[in-house]
Amino acid sequence: MERTALQRRLTWQTGAVVETVHETPRAQTIALAVPGWTGHRAGQHVDVRLTAPDGYQAQRSYSIASGPEDDHLMLTVERLDGGEVSPYLVDELRVGDELELRGPIGGYFVWADDLGGPLFLVAGGSGLVPLRSMLRHHRAIGSRVPVRVLCSARSLELLIYREELMEVAAYDQFDIAVTLTREPSSTWRGYRRRIDHDLLAEVAWPADDRALTYICGPTAFVEAAAGGLVALGYDQGRIRTERFGGTGVRS
Repeated sequence: MERTALQRRLTWQTGAVVETVHETPRAQTIALAVPGWTGHRAGQHVDVRLTAPDGYQAQRSYSIASGPEDDHLMLTVERLDGGEVSPYLVDELRVGDELELRGPIGGYFVWADDLGGPLFLVAGGSGLVPLRSMLRHHRAIGSRVPVRVLCSARSLELLIYREELMEVAAYDQFDIAVTLTREPSSTWRGYRRRIDHDLLAEVAWPADDRALTYICGPTAFVEAAAGGLVALGYDQGRIRTERFGGTGVRS
């Protein structure tokens, strides 16, 4: 029974694009209607396959941006210059187009209310995508688990989900911090630095709170953040990571 269910879940399905939203000049959220979609857990991902007219295929994995309770499956894709898949998904995909999908995939980098908290979510660039799914799930179920979020982006223009993060920050249960590493604007009053030991010490939950931590982003970013938290006394067993090489193999 379990093997049959797994095989069915990993069968390729077709989803129709019902909406696209440009989050930044380089990133687009794609909402898909997938007939027979059985749902996902916050933090999972899917495989996307494109087939050219000559039969050539390219496949990439993308984190799911939507919460399990959302009406449509959403993916947020950041364009990778020279990539085979992401330029098409960001620049050419239109409402009505179809995509081949396989998933949902992943059982480690997921969060549900029964896992508790407090939660500390740390994102570098598009690493915010699966964490957004967790935030949406948290709000949809009315969870009382307190959450702190630390996002790193090159600039405010390249920070995905800006308006949604501002909306979430208005709730008492959520503490949202953003650091920009290359922000040129003199009007920005937030953090202007890479995530390091001192910033983590200022933003993270105290180690004694035994926060359940999720870190997602480029490999070097994830290793630095996880290492910094362990140095602060965090339990390595309560730190879950998901990483991608360079600017993102999920591209």
